[in-house]
Amino acid sequence: MLSLGTLYFISEWLVRLAMLVYVPQRRTPASARAWLLLIFFLPWPGLVLYALIGRTYLPRRRLEQQIRLAELMKSLPELLAHYPAKPPHQAEITEAARLASKLGSFELVGNNSIELLDNYRSSLERLLDDIEHARHSVHLLYYIFADDATGTRAAEAVERAARRGVICRLLMDSVGSRPALKRLAPRLRAAGVEVIGLLPLRLLRPGRVRLDLRNHRKIAVIDGRIGYIGSQNIVDCDANRGLLNEELVARVVGPAVHQLQAVLLADRYQEVAESAADPSLFPEPLPGGSAVAQILPSGPGHQEGNTQQVLVSLIYAARRRVVLTTPYFVPDTTLLAAMRTVAARGAEVHLIVSRHSNKPLVQFAQQSYFEDLLNAGVRIHLYESAFLHAKHASIDHDVAMIGSSNLDIRSFALNSEVSLLVYDAGVVSELNKIQERYMAGSEPITLERWQRRHAVRRWLQNVARLTDTLI
Repeated sequence: MLSLGTLYFISEWLVRLAMLVYVPQRRTPASARAWLLLIFFLPWPGLVLYALIGRTYLPRRRLEQQIRLAELMKSLPELLAHYPAKPPHQAEITEAARLASKLGSFELVGNNSIELLDNYRSSLERLLDDIEHARHSVHLLYYIFADDATGTRAAEAVERAARRGVICRLLMDSVGSRPALKRLAPRLRAAGVEVIGLLPLRLLRPGRVRLDLRNHRKIAVIDGRIGYIGSQNIVDCDANRGLLNEELVARVVGPAVHQLQAVLLADRYQEVAESAADPSLFPEPLPGGSAVAQILPSGPGHQEGNTQQVLVSLIYAARRRVVLTTPYFVPDTTLLAAMRTVAARGAEVHLIVSRHSNKPLVQFAQQSYFEDLLNAGVRIHLYESAFLHAKHASIDHDVAMIGSSNLDIRSFALNSEVSLLVYDAGVVSELNKIQERYMAGSEPITLERWQRRHAVRRWLQNVARLTDTLI
């Protein structure tokens, strides 16, 4: 009779052999290698981890809803405001805009006013003031709606709006906003606010999703006419212990707000299966400006890496300058190749990341790419004065991309994200000023200095890099 030790040894090899066949299916080579390496050394723990987070999947119910939602979205153009816009003058950027339309389902619209808010407290006060003056509806969707001073203030503003008869809906990610769902949601519901936890955890129940599949969007739509999009959650700016967050939010007035509303209502539909096609939620837009814009949603339900594909297309379109700002930079090979190629042909390519981070492992992983980028001529800036959590890009003086997506594989492949694409020289100029301020407050990294980093740090960076291929 075989001993327990022998049976366990045999089972480990069965796991290794079985996963050698299963893991590489529909997966990048880098990801397959990382998973197989983990499973080779730790077969059973690796198998359990793979079962939890090894596949980007949605349950059948959500996939069926996604199909119905796609059909529903086809009916929305009748409700969305149509302010046809001329395509950008540069052919390559026009092609990127068409790609965004194809992947995200929203066309270019003109007559928008875009205001960039880069002061944490001021952007929050602006949002709360718009909520206080809401007359018809307040719709909020946030990855983190915290149970802290900021979250309480926002909840009270929404509660007051609901009590004066405004339709109020609050969507929160069920993991990122778990404390608020537990403690703030009951009082909000009592005041008549609809509160929905997105992607709820159902570990052993039907309809469960992968644990780290999250709705990372930050959207506010007031009266269907004023929109907010960017990197800022509803949370105290010092929520990360020892760090102060610095963010960027775009306040939008004009037809693009209807597209934001459609994204938010689509996420609501995924949870309650209730139609988003309510004409009262898409009123005539307020008089806006002259900016041409479009909204680009991204996430597993789209079955495409929307953000990554459009950003790469825009980078290749650059002739003079690319500036990328992100708190987490763990790119795929496609994004890396675009940055290296554009830098090699003579354009300035700047990457602005924070010196300080709330995720040390991710910070080590992103640092593992620096030497390769510096060799290619990419200029890297370490922002000093705060934890730079803003997420945006500018291409020449032609395009700005502002939203919730980090430049990492997780945001590209796993999270539900949303971006605002603005084709307007004035808005891009304002964003450039903010980016220049970042650079002035940053330490530039030189290749010579970076190559002198300690061998232990180099090893830690390369090991951390492996973890982000486990998706």
